[in-house]
Amino acid sequence: MPENNIYEADATMVQGLQFVGRGAQSGVAIVLDGVKAHGGLESAIRPMECLLISLASCTGMDVISILRKKRQDVSEFRVEVEGVRAEEYPKRYERITLHYIVRGPDVSEQAVARSIELSQTKYCGVTASLNSEIEYEYTVESEN
Repeated sequence: MPENNIYEADATMVQGLQFVGRGAQSGVAIVLDGVKAHGGLESAIRPMECLLISLASCTGMDVISILRKKRQDVSEFRVEVEGVRAEEYPKRYERITLHYIVRGPDVSEQAVARSIELSQTKYCGVTASLNSEIEYEYTVESEN
């Protein structure tokens, strides 16, 4: 875990609306892009799609970890997510629906329900962050 629980990332414009984002702690990069109608190349995942994937992955990691601790034999696991965006800007997600699909011999429905509940109410940082306060600042650098 990063020192002082501070995570860092950056996003650098490549061309058009294409950006390369990089997590400072992992060093891993991801390419994001926008739609052609707004100047994008449509060459990569869109930021709002990435948010849904982040949510599905975060809660999915929680749920599968809890199920393993409960000694549930899960052979297949997937989280499908659907987001409904507002018509007006900033076109935030007004509703997000998660659908967990769990397969395995003798998987307890009660264990799955409790694992999902724990993820959504206690462990999933992305779920909790969707309601968090966001602060911002900026820097303008002049080219010489």
